Amino acid sequence: MSQRQLPIILALGTTQTLAWASSYYLPALIADPMARDLGVSSNWIFGAFSASLVISAMLGPRIGRQIDLVGGRQVLSASNLTIAAGLALLGFAHSVPVMVFAWLVLGIGMAMGLYDAAFAALGRIYGTEARRPITGITLMAGFASTVGWPLTAWGLSHLGWRETCFAWAAANILIGLPLNFFMLPTIKGARQAAAAEKPHLPLDRTMVLLAFIFAAVWTVTGAMAAHFPRILETTGATPVEAIAAGALIGPAQVGARILEASFLSRFHPLWSTRLACLTHPIGAVIVAIFGGAAASAFALFHGSGNGILTIARGTLPLSIFGPKDFGYRLGIIGAPARMAQAVAPLTFGLLIDLMGAKVLIVSSALSLSALAALFLIRTKPRPD
Repeated sequence: MSQRQLPIILALGTTQTLAWASSYYLPALIADPMARDLGVSSNWIFGAFSASLVISAMLGPRIGRQIDLVGGRQVLSASNLTIAAGLALLGFAHSVPVMVFAWLVLGIGMAMGLYDAAFAALGRIYGTEARRPITGITLMAGFASTVGWPLTAWGLSHLGWRETCFAWAAANILIGLPLNFFMLPTIKGARQAAAAEKPHLPLDRTMVLLAFIFAAVWTVTGAMAAHFPRILETTGATPVEAIAAGALIGPAQVGARILEASFLSRFHPLWSTRLACLTHPIGAVIVAIFGGAAASAFALFHGSGNGILTIARGTLPLSIFGPKDFGYRLGIIGAPARMAQAVAPLTFGLLIDLMGAKVLIVSSALSLSALAALFLIRTKPRPD
């Protein structure tokens, strides 16, 4: 990546790390203390969180279209204000309705401020040259849970869950907002573009295939994020082994993204995406043969594939369709994936109760179905 790109990549990488840490990764730690304070089951918190992901999916195409028109500066800056508002509402919530409303506001903020919006912003700035910047910001934001969870845990121990929400809200205002507003460039011709008619993007074969592919792999991602230690314990791993293996997923993701930024960048994104769809099934076969003793190997394979798939969500549509209406197209393609990610934890929780370790057959089948669909996509870029 060039020195001209580096400041924007560092800024967006920082704001993406903050956005993920203060929204998507928040329920894992605050759900239980919040539920106790409100006098409800933690399932209410996760249910509201799932609803926020559905809202995010529904708004994806509209947000992407807005970025296509005016660029990412306005939208991503507004996302910091919206996420901060949702966090403040969450901190003030003393009833279930207010808590649910707060999560719905956070869902709007996530639609405006997470990866799809950042990828669309980079596509608007760099066009077909956005692959390396996309990889660059995912390299940084890959540490969102590594940074976010310890900070949230510290806040819970020393401040309380409400004050922790207020602190994250302040970070969005004091850190995220200035970086997005001052570091992202204004887009020339944005006023004229804003008057343009809404484009018609036909749901052709390639669009449908991409939507299916990302929905399938994001179902696996959502399920593993919620149940990874529990699944490993059903294979015979001890709780300590399962937790230790889970800690390897983050480094594996980052390592795979470094590989994507260096060696794999020479090839069309279809090839790296196909490779990424294979890693989870390979890890599942290893753990099926060797049991819980191979938990770490499974984590490394799953994490590396997930790391590349995150990048592919932006780079694959860009390489196939080009930068025109990129944000709007990302929103359409990504909507089913966000919906699937919202329901995956509950669905796989039920499947684990029924199937135990055999649930990995289901997750592997989803990954392999995505791989099969990838072989039906042509690699030649085409104009709109």
